[in-house]
Amino acid sequence: MKRAIWALWLSTLLALAGWYGYRLYAGDELQAFNPGPLSAGHHQLEQACGACHLNPLGGGEVLQKACVSCHGEELKAAHDAHPQSKFSDPRNADRLAHLDARYCLACHVEHAPERTREMAVTQPDDFCVHCHARIAEERPSHQGMAFATCASAGCHNYHDNRALYEDFLVRSADQPVFQAIARIAAPASLADKHPGWQKPAAAPQADAPLERQTDAAVADWLASAHAEAGVNCSDCHQAQSAGWEARPALQVCQGCHAGEAQGFFAGKHGMRLNPALPVKLTPMRPQWSQLPFTAESAGHELGCSSCHGAHRVEQREAAVQACLGCHADEHSLAYQDSPHQQLWLAEQRGELPPGSGVSCASCHLPRETAEVHGQSRRLVQHNQNANLRPNEKMLRGVCLDCHGLPFALDALADPRLLQNNFQGTPAQHVPSVDMALERASSELHR
Repeated sequence: MKRAIWALWLSTLLALAGWYGYRLYAGDELQAFNPGPLSAGHHQLEQACGACHLNPLGGGEVLQKACVSCHGEELKAAHDAHPQSKFSDPRNADRLAHLDARYCLACHVEHAPERTREMAVTQPDDFCVHCHARIAEERPSHQGMAFATCASAGCHNYHDNRALYEDFLVRSADQPVFQAIARIAAPASLADKHPGWQKPAAAPQADAPLERQTDAAVADWLASAHAEAGVNCSDCHQAQSAGWEARPALQVCQGCHAGEAQGFFAGKHGMRLNPALPVKLTPMRPQWSQLPFTAESAGHELGCSSCHGAHRVEQREAAVQACLGCHADEHSLAYQDSPHQQLWLAEQRGELPPGSGVSCASCHLPRETAEVHGQSRRLVQHNQNANLRPNEKMLRGVCLDCHGLPFALDALADPRLLQNNFQGTPAQHVPSVDMALERASSELHR
């Protein structure tokens, strides 16, 4: 009997080891190894374990390297308020016993859905108390405030507090609801992005083989920025080989639009296509997301042409219609009745100057200043998640183009306005500006 039990146990163990070994060797169905679902920001990578687990035998240092490889540049740009160096300082050694914040995993543990909150934080809401227990003594304005409200009250962001620096709050305290000139800065022109570019003297003619041409494709191309810039059919369809590629690879777009591609790979739309991933994944599809999407978008693969079209490479349709063709959540659908859309439609009709309208892309693909050939240029950030969480990141880059800071702070903190796409006025008030003014006044009279 004992031998039979041992044989059954051993055969079961070998079968399980064989099954898991084959799954690991084949590289498919890797979610079988997941101890739990990934967070909302990483759920697309369940088939790419190696994106984080760079070494199967590595520990915390290996995972930290993976975190920094994806998010390090973002933290540098944000002037991280809690960099690793702060906690490596021997003067702060006692605090590591409570929270070893030298490692991202101290606050962001994956595969732990039961304790994962907004921003994929897995620490309790009041974790700030470990280092800031005496804040009420240092700042009387904070008396009576629970530590669980540090981030949720619209005041503090652990990594990036640029939107809420006190001198910035004081400087912007008297801004009206609407700026005197409410417009969004135009992105750089073709000549600015590509020095030496000149508009072709002759009218463009499609150079695709006649059997490859269709009236619709040629008409779309003739109306596009590609035709205006002298980019012909063969520049995309024969860019990588002498043969004709019916569907050019994403790398073809990347050849001219490297900055845009970099942002695209960093966001949820293009994360699965990032060439830095250790495994090759198929493009993202809306039905795999955790948000509501239209039934028509199911099966749709996300790439450059998903928004811009294959030949027309349109920007205005990409800014609104392309988004609403997939997104069906309450905030997205409410855009169609919002003041933002009314401004957008008026601009498209020529009733308002360029930049006066507000599209989906105006907020979620904002203009950023970047270096292009040694010159500072305004480019469109194609990482639609760059300023999404926490939403105060939209303040400097988006909201303040049109609105004053006090109004924008209150609006971003109002859940009702977030859902109805800012139809109405804020129903609550964020005291950050008031507190900064009070502190500045007390400092002045000392």
